[in-house]
Amino acid sequence: MAPPRHRGRGFSRRIQYGLFVGYVVAIVGIVAGLGLVLVARFDPVAFQGIRGLALDLTSPATAVFGNVGRGADEIGGGLSSYLDAARQNRALRAELEATANRLIQARATEYENARLKRLLHVVERGTQPIVVARLIGSDAANHRRTVTLAAGTSDGVRAGQPVRGPGGLVGRVAEAGARVARVLLVSDGGSSVPVRVARTGQPALVAGKGDGTVEIKSTQLGAPPLHRGDLLFTSGTGGVFPAGVPVAVVLSVSGDLATGRPLAEPARLDVAMVLPEVELAPPPAAPVGSAN
Repeated sequence: MAPPRHRGRGFSRRIQYGLFVGYVVAIVGIVAGLGLVLVARFDPVAFQGIRGLALDLTSPATAVFGNVGRGADEIGGGLSSYLDAARQNRALRAELEATANRLIQARATEYENARLKRLLHVVERGTQPIVVARLIGSDAANHRRTVTLAAGTSDGVRAGQPVRGPGGLVGRVAEAGARVARVLLVSDGGSSVPVRVARTGQPALVAGKGDGTVEIKSTQLGAPPLHRGDLLFTSGTGGVFPAGVPVAVVLSVSGDLATGRPLAEPARLDVAMVLPEVELAPPPAAPVGSAN
């Protein structure tokens, strides 16, 4: 089989022309370099002119590459500024979130302090409580209304003791365990509290309706009618509740009956205090030598 034509380098005119041009350029470069060396050696003034001409010829390219470099620097600087701004933004957001959390905690602490101050004011003005504890649960089934108090017999709590909050009477202890107690609310269907009307001083009875409200009925014949907005306080009779504890406010009146709202709302109450039962004075002793 015959070898292909133009296989060797010598048979390609294009390659030959390329080699020739390369040799010529190399020789011209060498000669120009030697010429520049000789001019710089024997005629420095002329060499400075050649350098100035070269500087003028290369100045456009230098300007172009300089603009490109400055643009790259500006792009890099802008990108760095953007990344730095993003980091600062994240840091500011984290600081804002932390500040918001601290503000919420401060408001909760302020609310807690105000509520405890109200309880302290109640204690200073009234009977010393047996214990102050949190309400940890509630129950509303049919007409029953109760809450669970985080205190029991180990804290001195007993069944029948009255329970009050900053706003007024909560109810009374229905049963007590060692650590918790169940409190029967004023609005419970089985609750009844002897009261007096603050406006007139007339006695009345507050009975729970089992729906969050209470029914109020005067126990005095010929007593003036109740008015909307009348405040009711415990009368102290009955030997359970101390006198002067706010109980309810009248919402509406229908004949001899009125509907009211308890002042101590369990939904907004988280701390209450257990008070000792009222000790009834013993009946006076019969005079010595009196006839039977």
